[in-house]
Amino acid sequence: MVLLAPGVANPSGAGWGAVTEKEGLEMSAANCEPVLFPRAAIWRSQANAEVCVEANIWYDYREMLYNSTFCLVPRGRRLGSFRFLEALQAACVPVMLSNGWELPFSEIIDWNTAAVIGDERLLLQIPSTVRSIHQDKILSLRQQTQLLWEAYFNSVERIVLTTLEIIQDRVMRQSSRSNLMWNSQPGGLFALPQYSTYLGDFPFYYAKLGIKPYPKFTAVIHAVTPLVSQSQPIIKLLVAVAKSQYCAQVIVLWNCDKPLPAKHCWPATPVPLIVIEGENKVMSSRFLPYDTIPTDAVLSLDEDTVLSTTEVDFAFTVWQSFPDRLVGYPARSHFWDGNKERWGYTSKWTNDYSMVLTGAAIYHRYYHYLYTTYLPASLKNMVDQMSNCEDILMNFLVSAVTKLPPIKVTQKKQYKETMMGQTSRASRWADPDHFAQRQTCMNKFASWFGSMPLVHSQMRLDPVLFKDQVSILRKKYRDIERL
Repeated sequence: MVLLAPGVANPSGAGWGAVTEKEGLEMSAANCEPVLFPRAAIWRSQANAEVCVEANIWYDYREMLYNSTFCLVPRGRRLGSFRFLEALQAACVPVMLSNGWELPFSEIIDWNTAAVIGDERLLLQIPSTVRSIHQDKILSLRQQTQLLWEAYFNSVERIVLTTLEIIQDRVMRQSSRSNLMWNSQPGGLFALPQYSTYLGDFPFYYAKLGIKPYPKFTAVIHAVTPLVSQSQPIIKLLVAVAKSQYCAQVIVLWNCDKPLPAKHCWPATPVPLIVIEGENKVMSSRFLPYDTIPTDAVLSLDEDTVLSTTEVDFAFTVWQSFPDRLVGYPARSHFWDGNKERWGYTSKWTNDYSMVLTGAAIYHRYYHYLYTTYLPASLKNMVDQMSNCEDILMNFLVSAVTKLPPIKVTQKKQYKETMMGQTSRASRWADPDHFAQRQTCMNKFASWFGSMPLVHSQMRLDPVLFKDQVSILRKKYRDIERL
Protein backbone atom coordinates (compact mmCIF):
# COMPACT_ATOMS: atom_id res chain seq x y z
CA MET A 1 0.00 0.00 0.00
CA VAL A 2 1.22 3.49 -0.82
CA LEU A 3 0.13 6.45 1.25
CA LEU A 4 0.51 9.92 -0.15
CA ALA A 5 1.33 12.82 2.09
CA PRO A 6 -1.66 15.12 2.71
CA GLY A 7 -1.49 18.63 1.35
CA VAL A 8 0.15 17.81 -1.99
CA ALA A 9 -1.70 18.88 -5.12
CA ASN A 10 -2.47 16.27 -7.79
CA PRO A 11 -0.59 17.34 -10.92
CA SER A 12 -2.62 15.47 -13.53
CA GLY A 13 -6.22 15.52 -12.34
CA ALA A 14 -6.32 11.72 -12.30
CA GLY A 15 -4.68 8.88 -10.44
CA TRP A 16 -3.48 9.12 -6.86
CA GLY A 17 -3.21 12.54 -5.31
CA ALA A 18 -3.83 14.29 -2.03
CA VAL A 19 -5.36 17.67 -1.37
CA THR A 20 -6.71 19.58 1.59
CA GLU A 21 -10.14 18.65 2.86
CA LYS A 22 -11.72 21.88 1.63
CA GLU A 23 -10.26 21.50 -1.84
CA GLY A 24 -11.32 17.86 -1.96
CA LEU A 25 -14.93 18.73 -1.29
CA GLU A 26 -14.88 21.27 -4.10
CA MET A 27 -13.67 18.80 -6.73
CA SER A 28 -17.07 17.88 -8.21
CA ALA A 29 -15.98 19.45 -11.47
CA ALA A 30 -13.16 16.93 -11.73
CA ASN A 31 -15.72 14.10 -11.34
CA CYS A 32 -13.99 12.75 -8.22
CA GLU A 33 -15.32 11.47 -4.95
CA PRO A 34 -13.21 12.57 -1.97
CA VAL A 35 -12.39 10.20 0.87
CA LEU A 36 -12.05 12.31 3.99
CA PHE A 37 -9.15 12.13 6.40
CA PRO A 38 -8.91 14.15 9.61
CA ARG A 39 -6.31 16.36 7.88
CA ALA A 40 -6.74 15.55 4.20
CA ALA A 41 -8.83 14.02 1.47
CA ILE A 42 -7.36 11.30 -0.73
CA TRP A 43 -9.18 10.67 -3.99
CA ARG A 44 -9.15 8.86 -7.29
CA SER A 45 -10.80 9.63 -10.58
CA GLN A 46 -14.16 7.90 -11.14
CA ALA A 47 -12.80 6.81 -14.52
CA ASN A 48 -10.91 4.15 -12.58
CA ALA A 49 -14.10 2.73 -11.12
CA GLU A 50 -12.70 -0.42 -9.54
CA VAL A 51 -10.73 1.62 -7.00
CA CYS A 52 -13.33 4.25 -6.24
CA VAL A 53 -14.27 4.47 -2.59
CA GLU A 54 -17.58 5.52 -1.15
CA ALA A 55 -17.59 9.21 -0.27
CA ASN A 56 -17.75 10.60 3.27
CA ILE A 57 -15.97 7.61 4.89
CA TRP A 58 -13.53 8.84 7.49
CA TYR A 59 -10.20 7.13 7.95
CA ASP A 60 -7.63 7.57 10.64
CA TYR A 61 -4.53 9.08 9.03
CA ARG A 62 -2.13 7.68 11.63
CA GLU A 63 -3.56 4.18 11.28
CA MET A 64 -3.17 4.25 7.51
CA LEU A 65 0.36 5.60 7.90
CA TYR A 66 1.38 2.67 10.10
CA ASN A 67 -0.29 0.18 7.76
CA SER A 68 1.45 1.52 4.64
CA THR A 69 4.59 0.06 3.10
CA PHE A 70 5.76 3.12 1.15
CA CYS A 71 5.08 6.76 1.94
CA LEU A 72 5.59 9.51 -0.62
CA VAL A 73 7.58 12.39 0.82
CA PRO A 74 7.42 15.32 -1.63
CA ARG A 75 8.92 18.71 -0.92
CA GLY A 76 7.00 20.96 1.46
CA ARG A 77 7.22 24.72 1.73
CA ARG A 78 10.96 24.23 1.40
CA LEU A 79 12.97 21.29 0.14
CA GLY A 80 12.24 19.16 3.21
CA SER A 81 9.05 17.92 4.83
CA PHE A 82 8.12 16.67 8.29
CA ARG A 83 6.43 13.74 6.48
CA PHE A 84 9.90 12.26 6.29
CA LEU A 85 10.20 11.75 10.05
CA GLU A 86 6.56 10.63 10.20
CA ALA A 87 7.34 7.87 7.74
CA LEU A 88 10.51 6.80 9.60
CA GLN A 89 8.66 6.54 12.89
CA ALA A 90 5.91 4.41 11.31
CA ALA A 91 8.38 2.00 9.61
CA CYS A 92 6.96 3.18 6.29
CA VAL A 93 9.69 3.36 3.65
CA PRO A 94 10.05 7.01 2.60
CA VAL A 95 9.87 7.60 -1.15
CA MET A 96 11.75 10.87 -1.54
CA LEU A 97 10.51 13.35 -4.17
CA SER A 98 12.52 16.46 -3.50
CA ASN A 99 15.42 16.99 -5.87
CA GLY A 100 18.29 18.83 -4.22
CA TRP A 101 17.29 18.05 -0.62
CA GLU A 102 20.25 16.94 1.47
CA LEU A 103 18.81 14.28 3.78
CA PRO A 104 19.52 14.73 7.50
CA PHE A 105 22.87 13.43 8.76
CA SER A 106 23.68 12.17 5.25
CA GLU A 107 27.34 12.59 6.16
CA ILE A 108 27.14 9.46 8.30
CA ILE A 109 23.82 7.76 7.35
CA ASP A 110 23.50 5.67 4.21
CA TRP A 111 19.92 6.56 3.26
CA ASN A 112 19.88 4.11 0.35
CA THR A 113 19.42 1.37 2.96
CA ALA A 114 16.29 2.98 4.44
CA ALA A 115 14.60 5.07 1.74
CA VAL A 116 13.77 5.11 -1.96
CA ILE A 117 15.22 8.19 -3.64
CA GLY A 118 12.98 9.26 -6.51
CA ASP A 119 13.14 12.03 -9.09
CA GLU A 120 10.26 14.49 -8.81
CA ARG A 121 10.56 15.12 -12.57
CA LEU A 122 9.74 11.44 -13.20
CA LEU A 123 6.75 11.16 -10.87
CA LEU A 124 4.81 8.68 -13.02
CA GLN A 125 7.64 6.14 -12.80
CA ILE A 126 7.38 5.86 -9.00
CA PRO A 127 4.60 3.18 -8.94
CA SER A 128 6.58 0.81 -11.15
CA THR A 129 9.74 1.50 -9.15
CA VAL A 130 8.26 0.52 -5.80
CA ARG A 131 6.48 -2.51 -7.27
CA SER A 132 9.80 -3.83 -8.54
CA ILE A 133 11.36 -3.91 -5.05
CA HIS A 134 11.63 -7.47 -3.70
CA GLN A 135 9.91 -8.35 -0.43
CA ASP A 136 13.24 -9.15 1.25
CA LYS A 137 14.52 -5.73 0.32
CA ILE A 138 11.34 -4.11 1.62
CA LEU A 139 11.79 -5.85 4.97
CA SER A 140 15.40 -4.67 5.13
CA LEU A 141 14.37 -1.09 4.32
CA ARG A 142 11.68 -1.08 7.00
CA GLN A 143 14.00 -2.53 9.62
CA GLN A 144 16.56 0.14 8.84
CA THR A 145 13.97 2.91 9.22
CA GLN A 146 13.39 1.69 12.77
CA LEU A 147 17.09 1.53 13.58
CA LEU A 148 17.66 5.07 12.34
CA TRP A 149 14.54 6.45 14.03
CA GLU A 150 15.38 4.93 17.41
CA ALA A 151 19.07 5.74 17.20
CA TYR A 152 19.01 9.34 15.95
CA PHE A 153 15.56 10.89 15.50
CA ASN A 154 13.09 9.82 18.18
CA SER A 155 13.66 12.88 20.37
CA VAL A 156 15.16 16.35 20.23
CA GLU A 157 17.83 15.11 22.64
CA ARG A 158 18.85 12.32 20.25
CA ILE A 159 19.01 14.74 17.32
CA VAL A 160 21.21 17.15 19.30
CA LEU A 161 23.48 14.34 20.58
CA THR A 162 23.88 12.97 17.06
CA THR A 163 24.83 16.43 15.79
CA LEU A 164 27.44 16.84 18.52
CA GLU A 165 28.89 13.38 17.92
CA ILE A 166 29.20 14.07 14.18
CA ILE A 167 31.06 17.28 14.97
CA GLN A 168 33.32 15.35 17.33
CA ASP A 169 34.11 12.83 14.59
CA ARG A 170 34.98 15.68 12.24
CA VAL A 171 37.40 17.17 14.75
CA MET A 172 38.87 13.88 16.01
CA ARG A 173 39.20 12.10 12.69
CA GLN A 174 41.80 9.68 14.02
CA SER A 175 39.20 8.26 16.43
CA SER A 176 36.03 8.76 14.37
CA ARG A 177 33.36 6.06 14.00
CA SER A 178 33.12 3.96 10.88
CA ASN A 179 30.17 3.87 8.50
CA LEU A 180 29.24 0.44 9.86
CA MET A 181 28.99 1.80 13.40
CA TRP A 182 26.63 4.56 12.35
CA ASN A 183 24.40 2.38 10.14
CA SER A 184 24.04 -0.86 12.10
CA GLN A 185 22.65 -1.85 15.45
CA PRO A 186 22.96 -0.27 18.02
CA GLY A 187 24.05 2.91 16.22
CA GLY A 188 26.86 5.41 16.63
CA LEU A 189 25.68 6.84 19.95
CA PHE A 190 26.29 3.50 21.67
CA ALA A 191 29.57 2.64 19.88
CA LEU A 192 31.83 5.10 21.64
CA PRO A 193 35.16 5.81 19.90
CA GLN A 194 36.70 6.78 23.26
CA TYR A 195 36.57 3.07 24.10
CA SER A 196 37.99 1.81 20.80
CA THR A 197 37.91 2.41 17.06
CA TYR A 198 38.38 -1.28 16.27
CA LEU A 199 35.08 -2.99 15.52
CA GLY A 200 36.28 -6.25 17.05
CA ASP A 201 36.39 -4.64 20.51
CA PHE A 202 32.60 -4.24 20.53
CA PRO A 203 30.12 -7.10 21.10
CA PHE A 204 27.81 -5.99 18.27
CA TYR A 205 30.00 -6.64 15.23
CA TYR A 206 31.41 -10.15 15.70
CA ALA A 207 29.00 -11.70 13.19
CA LYS A 208 29.58 -8.99 10.57
CA LEU A 209 33.34 -9.34 10.92
CA GLY A 210 33.23 -13.13 11.00
CA ILE A 211 35.16 -13.30 14.27
CA LYS A 212 34.50 -14.74 17.72
CA PRO A 213 35.12 -13.29 21.19
CA TYR A 214 38.18 -14.32 23.17
CA PRO A 215 37.49 -17.87 24.47
CA LYS A 216 38.13 -17.07 28.13
CA PHE A 217 36.37 -15.03 30.80
CA THR A 218 37.37 -12.99 33.83
CA ALA A 219 35.34 -13.62 36.98
CA VAL A 220 34.62 -10.56 39.14
CA ILE A 221 33.37 -11.52 42.62
CA HIS A 222 31.79 -8.69 44.58
CA ALA A 223 32.76 -9.06 48.26
CA VAL A 224 31.09 -6.99 51.01
CA THR A 225 31.58 -9.11 54.14
CA PRO A 226 34.77 -9.81 56.14
CA LEU A 227 36.66 -13.00 55.41
CA VAL A 228 36.77 -14.88 58.73
CA SER A 229 36.40 -18.53 57.73
CA GLN A 230 37.46 -20.87 54.95
CA SER A 231 33.92 -22.26 54.91
CA GLN A 232 32.33 -19.01 53.74
CA PRO A 233 30.38 -19.12 50.45
CA ILE A 234 32.87 -16.84 48.70
CA ILE A 235 35.67 -19.38 49.19
CA LYS A 236 33.59 -22.22 47.74
CA LEU A 237 32.52 -20.02 44.84
CA LEU A 238 36.07 -18.90 44.13
CA VAL A 239 37.33 -22.48 44.00
CA ALA A 240 34.48 -23.64 41.73
CA VAL A 241 34.92 -20.75 39.27
CA ALA A 242 38.71 -21.05 39.12
CA LYS A 243 38.40 -24.69 38.05
CA SER A 244 36.49 -23.73 34.90
CA GLN A 245 38.37 -24.55 31.70
CA TYR A 246 37.37 -21.12 30.35
CA CYS A 247 38.50 -19.05 33.35
CA ALA A 248 41.46 -16.74 32.64
CA GLN A 249 41.60 -15.10 36.06
CA VAL A 250 39.52 -14.24 39.11
CA ILE A 251 39.18 -10.73 40.50
CA VAL A 252 37.81 -10.22 44.01
CA LEU A 253 36.40 -6.70 44.30
CA TRP A 254 36.77 -5.87 47.99
CA ASN A 255 33.91 -3.50 48.86
CA CYS A 256 33.99 -4.41 52.53
CA ASP A 257 34.70 -1.78 55.21
CA LYS A 258 37.27 -4.09 56.80
CA PRO A 259 40.89 -4.10 55.55
CA LEU A 260 41.95 -6.44 52.77
CA PRO A 261 42.61 -10.00 54.01
CA ALA A 262 46.18 -11.25 53.94
CA LYS A 263 47.25 -13.15 50.86
CA HIS A 264 47.43 -16.48 52.72
CA CYS A 265 43.71 -16.20 53.62
CA TRP A 266 42.76 -16.92 50.02
CA PRO A 267 42.80 -20.46 48.60
CA ALA A 268 45.31 -21.58 45.99
CA THR A 269 43.81 -21.45 42.49
CA PRO A 270 44.96 -22.73 39.07
CA VAL A 271 44.45 -19.24 37.60
CA PRO A 272 45.66 -15.82 38.81
CA LEU A 273 43.70 -14.36 41.73
CA ILE A 274 43.67 -10.57 42.03
CA VAL A 275 42.13 -8.74 45.00
CA ILE A 276 41.42 -5.04 44.50
CA GLU A 277 39.62 -2.49 46.64
CA GLY A 278 36.44 -1.04 45.24
CA GLU A 279 36.46 2.66 44.46
CA ASN A 280 34.72 4.48 47.36
CA LYS A 281 33.25 1.10 48.39
CA VAL A 282 30.03 1.78 46.44
CA MET A 283 27.85 -0.58 44.39
CA SER A 284 28.63 1.02 41.04
CA SER A 285 32.32 0.20 41.47
CA ARG A 286 31.60 -3.40 40.48
CA PHE A 287 30.93 -2.14 36.94
CA LEU A 288 33.99 0.05 36.51
CA PRO A 289 36.10 -0.70 33.37
CA TYR A 290 39.10 -2.08 35.24
CA ASP A 291 42.31 -2.41 33.24
CA THR A 292 42.91 -5.72 35.00
CA ILE A 293 40.10 -7.31 32.93
CA PRO A 294 41.88 -8.58 29.78
CA THR A 295 39.11 -10.79 28.38
CA ASP A 296 36.00 -9.88 26.39
CA ALA A 297 33.71 -11.76 28.76
CA VAL A 298 33.07 -10.81 32.39
CA LEU A 299 31.46 -13.28 34.78
CA SER A 300 29.84 -11.07 37.43
CA LEU A 301 29.21 -12.81 40.77
CA ASP A 302 27.87 -11.94 44.20
CA GLU A 303 29.89 -13.45 47.02
CA ASP A 304 26.95 -15.58 48.18
CA THR A 305 26.15 -17.06 44.77
CA VAL A 306 26.01 -20.85 44.63
CA LEU A 307 27.37 -22.12 41.30
CA SER A 308 29.27 -25.22 40.26
CA THR A 309 32.11 -25.39 37.75
CA THR A 310 29.81 -27.19 35.32
CA GLU A 311 27.23 -24.42 35.45
CA VAL A 312 29.89 -21.80 34.84
CA ASP A 313 31.21 -23.71 31.81
CA PHE A 314 27.77 -24.08 30.28
CA ALA A 315 26.81 -20.43 30.80
CA PHE A 316 30.00 -19.29 29.09
CA THR A 317 29.50 -21.56 26.07
CA VAL A 318 26.01 -20.05 25.68
CA TRP A 319 27.36 -16.50 25.96
CA GLN A 320 29.84 -17.18 23.16
CA SER A 321 26.85 -17.47 20.80
CA PHE A 322 25.22 -14.29 22.18
CA PRO A 323 28.12 -11.96 23.05
CA ASP A 324 25.98 -8.81 23.04
CA ARG A 325 23.50 -10.16 25.61
CA LEU A 326 23.36 -10.79 29.35
CA VAL A 327 23.50 -14.54 29.98
CA GLY A 328 22.94 -15.95 33.45
CA TYR A 329 21.00 -17.86 36.05
CA PRO A 330 18.77 -15.88 38.49
CA ALA A 331 15.98 -14.22 36.46
CA ARG A 332 13.43 -11.55 37.36
CA SER A 333 10.64 -9.78 35.51
CA HIS A 334 8.83 -6.48 35.22
CA PHE A 335 5.15 -5.72 34.69
CA TRP A 336 2.82 -2.77 34.36
CA ASP A 337 0.66 -2.19 37.45
CA GLY A 338 -2.53 -0.66 36.07
CA ASN A 339 -3.93 0.17 39.50
CA LYS A 340 -0.88 2.17 40.59
CA GLU A 341 -0.03 3.25 37.03
CA ARG A 342 3.61 2.37 37.46
CA TRP A 343 6.08 -0.35 36.62
CA GLY A 344 6.37 -3.25 39.00
CA TYR A 345 9.14 -5.74 39.81
CA THR A 346 8.60 -9.39 40.59
CA SER A 347 10.88 -12.24 41.64
CA LYS A 348 8.28 -14.98 41.15
CA TRP A 349 9.56 -18.04 39.30
CA THR A 350 7.59 -18.23 36.07
CA ASN A 351 8.32 -19.06 32.44
CA ASP A 352 8.50 -15.34 31.69
CA TYR A 353 11.43 -13.07 32.53
CA SER A 354 13.00 -9.80 31.40
CA MET A 355 16.10 -9.50 33.60
CA VAL A 356 19.04 -11.70 34.55
CA LEU A 357 20.62 -10.56 37.79
CA THR A 358 24.31 -9.71 37.71
CA GLY A 359 24.89 -11.81 40.82
CA ALA A 360 25.50 -14.68 38.39
CA ALA A 361 25.70 -13.38 34.81
CA ILE A 362 28.14 -13.16 31.91
CA TYR A 363 28.34 -10.13 29.61
CA HIS A 364 30.84 -8.23 27.47
CA ARG A 365 33.26 -5.93 29.25
CA TYR A 366 32.18 -3.03 27.01
CA TYR A 367 29.06 -2.72 29.16
CA HIS A 368 31.31 -1.77 32.10
CA TYR A 369 32.50 1.17 30.01
CA LEU A 370 28.98 2.15 28.94
CA TYR A 371 27.68 1.87 32.51
CA THR A 372 30.45 4.18 33.73
CA THR A 373 30.49 6.77 30.95
CA TYR A 374 27.04 6.73 29.32
CA LEU A 375 24.69 6.59 32.30
CA PRO A 376 24.07 9.85 34.22
CA ALA A 377 25.60 10.40 37.64
CA SER A 378 22.11 10.79 39.14
CA LEU A 379 21.18 7.16 38.46
CA LYS A 380 24.52 5.81 39.67
CA ASN A 381 24.34 7.94 42.82
CA MET A 382 20.85 6.60 43.49
CA VAL A 383 22.17 3.04 43.23
CA ASP A 384 25.11 3.81 45.52
CA GLN A 385 23.01 5.54 48.16
CA MET A 386 20.60 2.61 48.39
CA SER A 387 23.24 -0.10 47.84
CA ASN A 388 20.61 -1.63 45.60
CA CYS A 389 19.39 -1.85 42.00
CA GLU A 390 22.77 -1.88 40.23
CA ASP A 391 21.76 -5.17 38.60
CA ILE A 392 18.47 -3.70 37.37
CA LEU A 393 20.26 -0.66 35.94
CA MET A 394 22.70 -2.88 34.03
CA ASN A 395 19.76 -4.84 32.57
CA PHE A 396 18.09 -1.59 31.51
CA LEU A 397 21.29 -0.47 29.82
CA VAL A 398 21.93 -3.70 27.90
CA SER A 399 18.30 -4.00 26.76
CA ALA A 400 18.25 -0.33 25.69
CA VAL A 401 21.35 -0.93 23.57
CA THR A 402 20.42 -4.27 22.02
CA LYS A 403 16.59 -4.02 21.99
CA LEU A 404 16.72 -7.69 23.06
CA PRO A 405 16.01 -9.66 26.23
CA PRO A 406 18.70 -11.35 28.31
CA ILE A 407 19.17 -15.11 28.11
CA LYS A 408 18.50 -17.45 30.99
CA VAL A 409 20.36 -20.73 31.20
CA THR A 410 19.49 -23.98 32.94
CA GLN A 411 17.47 -23.47 36.08
CA LYS A 412 18.82 -25.49 38.95
CA LYS A 413 16.62 -27.86 40.90
CA GLN A 414 17.62 -26.03 44.03
CA TYR A 415 18.71 -22.42 44.20
CA LYS A 416 19.26 -20.51 47.39
CA GLU A 417 20.82 -17.18 48.13
CA THR A 418 22.89 -17.47 51.27
CA MET A 419 21.57 -15.02 53.83
CA MET A 420 24.29 -13.14 55.66
CA GLY A 421 24.11 -11.75 59.16
CA GLN A 422 21.86 -8.81 59.82
CA THR A 423 24.86 -6.61 60.63
CA SER A 424 26.40 -7.19 57.21
CA ARG A 425 25.98 -4.94 54.20
CA ALA A 426 24.96 -8.06 52.30
CA SER A 427 21.84 -8.33 54.45
CA ARG A 428 20.09 -6.09 51.92
CA TRP A 429 18.24 -9.20 50.73
CA ALA A 430 16.66 -9.46 54.18
CA ASP A 431 15.84 -5.74 54.34
CA PRO A 432 12.03 -5.20 54.19
CA ASP A 433 12.65 -2.01 52.22
CA HIS A 434 14.73 -3.84 49.64
CA PHE A 435 11.78 -4.85 47.44
CA ALA A 436 10.15 -1.41 47.67
CA GLN A 437 13.43 0.19 46.64
CA ARG A 438 13.62 -2.00 43.56
CA GLN A 439 10.10 -0.98 42.57
CA THR A 440 11.15 2.66 42.84
CA CYS A 441 14.29 2.01 40.81
CA MET A 442 12.28 0.48 37.97
CA ASN A 443 10.26 3.64 37.51
CA LYS A 444 13.18 6.05 37.96
CA PHE A 445 15.19 4.18 35.35
CA ALA A 446 12.27 3.96 32.91
CA SER A 447 11.74 7.70 33.27
CA TRP A 448 15.35 8.49 32.37
CA PHE A 449 15.43 6.11 29.40
CA GLY A 450 12.18 7.63 28.14
CA SER A 451 10.43 4.26 27.91
CA MET A 452 10.65 0.74 29.29
CA PRO A 453 13.62 -0.88 27.48
CA LEU A 454 13.26 -4.31 29.12
CA VAL A 455 12.00 -7.06 26.81
CA HIS A 456 10.14 -10.17 28.00
CA SER A 457 11.32 -13.62 27.00
CA GLN A 458 10.36 -17.23 27.67
CA MET A 459 13.51 -18.79 26.22
CA ARG A 460 15.74 -20.87 28.42
CA LEU A 461 18.80 -22.71 27.16
CA ASP A 462 19.55 -26.17 28.57
CA PRO A 463 22.38 -28.57 27.74
CA VAL A 464 21.67 -31.36 25.26
CA LEU A 465 20.11 -34.39 27.04
CA PHE A 466 19.66 -32.20 30.14
CA LYS A 467 16.68 -34.14 31.50
CA ASP A 468 16.48 -37.00 29.05
CA GLN A 469 16.22 -40.47 30.51
CA VAL A 470 19.63 -41.64 29.33
CA SER A 471 22.82 -42.64 31.07
CA ILE A 472 24.51 -39.76 32.86
CA LEU A 473 27.71 -40.76 31.06
CA ARG A 474 26.20 -39.58 27.77
CA LYS A 475 25.66 -36.07 29.10
CA LYS A 476 28.31 -33.42 28.60
CA TYR A 477 27.32 -31.35 31.65
CA ARG A 478 26.72 -34.20 34.06
CA ASP A 479 26.62 -32.29 37.31
CA ILE A 480 23.91 -29.75 36.45
CA GLU A 481 20.98 -32.15 36.82
CA ARG A 482 22.28 -33.50 40.14
CA LEU A 483 22.07 -30.15 41.90
